[in-house]
Amino acid sequence: MLNVISGIFNIQDLRKKFLYTLGMVVLFRLGGHIPVAGIDTIKLQHLFQQGNILGFLDLFTGGAMMRFSVFAMGIVPYINASIIMQLLTVVVPQLEQLHKEGEAGRKQIASYTRYLTVALAAFQAFGMSFWLRGVMLEGYSFVFFLLGTMVSLTAGSTLVMWFSEMITERGIGNGASLLIFVGIVARIPSYIAQTITLVRGGASMVGVIILLIAFLFMLVAIVVVQEGQRRIQVQYAKRIIGRKMYGGQSTYIPLRINQGGVIPIIFASSVLLFPATIAQFIPNPIVQKVVGWFSPSGGLYMIFYFALIFFFTYFYTAITFNPNELAENIKKYGGFIMGIRPGKPTAQYLEHTITRITLVGAIFLATIAVIPTIVEGVTHITSFQGLGSTALLIVVGVALDLVRQIETHLVTRQYEGLLA
Repeated sequence: MLNVISGIFNIQDLRKKFLYTLGMVVLFRLGGHIPVAGIDTIKLQHLFQQGNILGFLDLFTGGAMMRFSVFAMGIVPYINASIIMQLLTVVVPQLEQLHKEGEAGRKQIASYTRYLTVALAAFQAFGMSFWLRGVMLEGYSFVFFLLGTMVSLTAGSTLVMWFSEMITERGIGNGASLLIFVGIVARIPSYIAQTITLVRGGASMVGVIILLIAFLFMLVAIVVVQEGQRRIQVQYAKRIIGRKMYGGQSTYIPLRINQGGVIPIIFASSVLLFPATIAQFIPNPIVQKVVGWFSPSGGLYMIFYFALIFFFTYFYTAITFNPNELAENIKKYGGFIMGIRPGKPTAQYLEHTITRITLVGAIFLATIAVIPTIVEGVTHITSFQGLGSTALLIVVGVALDLVRQIETHLVTRQYEGLLA
């Protein structure tokens, strides 16, 4: 680990990427403290203390929602737009054709995603403006509040999207995942302070210890599964081209147990948060009751959360792993899997293998999602309610991915040094 940290500052290119990412994160955190005009902060805090879906949504914004800053919606509209575009890419032939056109097609799809992000952000900002009329400052014009809130939140969400894309393009790691990671980590000190307050108020210390042990177990399990992989050995035949002999070596295809990483968790959470957040803007007792069923502590939420994790795990694996293309490339370069004929049989074997591996990963992700709820019910310690399995999976997944990318840069630099 010390070698990785020292390598970040010793290698100029990696140092620039790290400092660029750090600068974007600092701007993201600063923007989370710029409030939207016309909000009574005391009434707003009282609203969040009632324990609704906004408290869970606030986890992904690092407290920006609770402060109702210009970054109150965070990266959520961008993630929702990405989910919609990926689903449409599978359904709409024109988008599917764009996706197959390579870099130019993907840039066009990315452009559509940005436009959709702005539209979703404007729609969500419009709903939030109506819903937050009750926490407006007295004497403040609702028309100005509506227009100001829509412009501020939409612009803020668009700026966060830009931060995300710039981090992905010029920095280190996946921008969207990293910003969510920063938002979650920023809330950890407040969870610790709340736990200390509960213990001083008479909460069971045994319950706190059980909670910490459960979190430690989850962390270890997440790391093991995130790093677990099935290695399929590929043998390449010897070929003579001119006077030189090529091939003859063996390698392997690493198939990760959790092929989608943290993405299925983020997608599933965003899908459940979006309708629940919109429903909060409708002041109807029946709607509010239904929203209560779908709150993070509700039974229906856990059922749908379980099912959506399954769906997005398989969905993301299907769009990122193409067994036919991989089998064709293996055949093209004279390779074969031991005991499997090249071509279509290899593609069928790879598809069958990844389906079974993905099942294990989906069961793990969906099962570990319910552990924090069970532990909180047993210990009655709710100070870490926001830092559940979703947050832990995102934090661990993003941290591992970040370290892996840094190590890749270090290894690449070492090879460049040998060739220079």
